[in-house]
Amino acid sequence: MIFKIFKKELKETIRDRKTMLIMVAIPLLVFPILINVVVGVSGSFNESASEKILKIGIIGDSNDLIVKQLKSIPASFGPKELIAYKGDSTRLFKDQNDEVIDIALWYDSGLEGILAAQGTANVLWAIDNTNIGYSERIKGYMNIIETEERLKRYDELGIDEQKLQPYRITYQNTASDRQMLGELAGGILPYIFIAFGFLGCMYPAIDLFSGEKERGTIETLLSTPVQRWKILIGKMLVVVLSGLTASFSALFGLFVSIEFLDLIPDPTLMAVVSKILTFPIIIKLFALLLPLTVFFAGIMIPISVYTKSFKEAQSIITPLNIVVVLPAMLGLFPGIELNYLTACIPILNIVLTTKSLIAGNLDYILLAISFLIMLSVAAAAVFVSIRQFGKETNILN
Repeated sequence: MIFKIFKKELKETIRDRKTMLIMVAIPLLVFPILINVVVGVSGSFNESASEKILKIGIIGDSNDLIVKQLKSIPASFGPKELIAYKGDSTRLFKDQNDEVIDIALWYDSGLEGILAAQGTANVLWAIDNTNIGYSERIKGYMNIIETEERLKRYDELGIDEQKLQPYRITYQNTASDRQMLGELAGGILPYIFIAFGFLGCMYPAIDLFSGEKERGTIETLLSTPVQRWKILIGKMLVVVLSGLTASFSALFGLFVSIEFLDLIPDPTLMAVVSKILTFPIIIKLFALLLPLTVFFAGIMIPISVYTKSFKEAQSIITPLNIVVVLPAMLGLFPGIELNYLTACIPILNIVLTTKSLIAGNLDYILLAISFLIMLSVAAAAVFVSIRQFGKETNILN
């Protein structure tokens, strides 16, 4: 009987185009579109930043040493145009504010004499760091100029540069590519799956309870000789399936983006990602998402049962998305790791477990704790749903 109710409600849900759009189409397309946009925009910004002619305003003369050194830097380090303001600092900084020039350069007067006397000259670069790539370009210019002056000074003093280096320091990253990917992307992926799982549950939950009450069909269903909890479980299975479908549509969209759209140019990173999207990992993700989706269904159904209309239920459930997403956002912060404490915090434990799963350093004891905690809150949510659905005042209000 539960299966018959499930089949009936599933057919009605599939016929609803709006629900199918939220459940399948949007999650399926979000990753290809998102990755294309991010890759395209970042590539465009990097390209435009490297090719842009930087207008550098200079407080000084075009014959000054640092200006000559800047001019001698090859265009391969980025094209530039030097504009001399000859001591007019007011006009210089006004032009920078008005975006007539991109960067302002100030240095000590008599800079060449200071350097000749082996003193330390002051150099100021005024840079708007909201402009991507400007700071890196200028640091590259100054690194060339400073290295040239340092080597010249070593020659004048008769110093062997090698004798000034007591240590040859190497910093080695002990984290594997998979661990780095798990740390960077492991928190974002479950965040997206949680958001889509919530949305996938929301519309069917509202439609199958508040919607039926509004249409006046819930009374007909309750008049059948079927125990009320069986009706609830049949409907809840449809809600859970909708949430899981939305989550795995997003996962499938990610898989298609990586495997077929060639959006990751680095072959090493591509190999790491391909190793992550394997059947065993997908099964573990499913095991984590199943109780979470049941929990979502369990908190939405009592609200849908209590409310009188689709609109009223939607206005209450939609803000819950923020409450649900907040623990997931904590998993994005650095330093928050899966341990015995965080494994007991619902939703956050899913994010941290997924990060560890992707990074390949998952502790299976903590996985079991996270799963049992989510199973417990899911069971509690189902119990609350059964209680609320069993009250005549909620159904017939």
